[in-house]
Amino acid sequence: MLLGPAFVAAIAYVDPGNVAANLTGGATYGYLLVWVLVAANLMAALVQYQSAKVGIVTGQTLPQLIGKRLGKTPRRLFWAQAELVAIATDVAEVIGGAIALNLLLGTPLLAGGLIVGTISMLMLAAQSKYGQRPFEFVIVGMLAIIAVGFLAGLFARPPDVASIVGGLIPRFDGTQSVLLAASMLGATVMPHAIYVHSALARDRHGMAATVHDRRRLLHATRWDVVTALSIAGVVNIGMLLLAAVNLRDVTGTDTIGGAHAAIETALGPALGLFFAIGLLASGLASTAVGSYAGATIMEGLLSFRIPVFVRRVVTMIPALIILGLGASPTWALVLSQVFLSFGIPFALVPLLRITNDRAVMGGAVNRAIVSWLLALVVLLVVALNVALIVLTVVA
Repeated sequence: MLLGPAFVAAIAYVDPGNVAANLTGGATYGYLLVWVLVAANLMAALVQYQSAKVGIVTGQTLPQLIGKRLGKTPRRLFWAQAELVAIATDVAEVIGGAIALNLLLGTPLLAGGLIVGTISMLMLAAQSKYGQRPFEFVIVGMLAIIAVGFLAGLFARPPDVASIVGGLIPRFDGTQSVLLAASMLGATVMPHAIYVHSALARDRHGMAATVHDRRRLLHATRWDVVTALSIAGVVNIGMLLLAAVNLRDVTGTDTIGGAHAAIETALGPALGLFFAIGLLASGLASTAVGSYAGATIMEGLLSFRIPVFVRRVVTMIPALIILGLGASPTWALVLSQVFLSFGIPFALVPLLRITNDRAVMGGAVNRAIVSWLLALVVLLVVALNVALIVLTVVA
């Protein structure tokens, strides 16, 4: 069975940051931003395959290859921005899990954050002890829970097909919609997922021994990526549609807690329970994957590893501070995803250059059409971020 690594990476695409961004987008603008999620998911599939290809063809991770091309100081600066991105990711995941525990059990947010961080450490310890395959099974199981939790409400009250089609037309409605689009993009094409997929593919398959082995693995990887990212894309779009149908113009839905209460009111307590369980699975799974990604970044760029426990504690601190200060957890999630969108070019540009380098990739070097598509993705991401800055300053 060659499928699996992309499903682990795909967890990053349905983490609590996605939940906050998608629910906020649907509740505020209805179907307007459907096109953003569709475009982001197509970008993500292309990018994640390229990252996995790097691991299979070279037997190295993307951070390792980047580190070899940089001098000592640039490499440390690159690691610093990548580490900040990983911390921003962790903020979203820990806060999301804490919100879910609060909704399910009434657990205080700070205590919930500590519980989520502790469980993620246990998951990573199990991965170290039993290997990657059992870890993948656990993550795939959580992805199934997430899908059921967030999509169940659509069956109770289906969205309008004509409105969905209308939402595929690219457009914005003011600065706030651009902010949310950047947040959705940052929550979908996630930098740490780009880095970690190369490690997941390498650790599962190793470097392909022969050209025949490489072709076989790359073919299987395409199916792995398409299947996993399709599921993640459906879940993301489903969250936005759930909010567009049930939360539009409903007061109090600017927070995940308020959205959960509105879903319970509109669809019943059972579907509200499904939603909260899906959010908890999202937080637990994504925080484990995020820690894996952070370790990959540090090892690749600094050739240095720290114990999982130490890393988990350090990266949890910002999230726990936010929870302890009583800041709005939902807006902390949304803003963390905006921050992630600024880190995407730092992962995408090196990925483009490396996969275009025949000396590194050999016969698996990008074809011209793929190179152009990846370059277009980079340009679109940068343009959206520039637009976000300009509109925010002008407003």
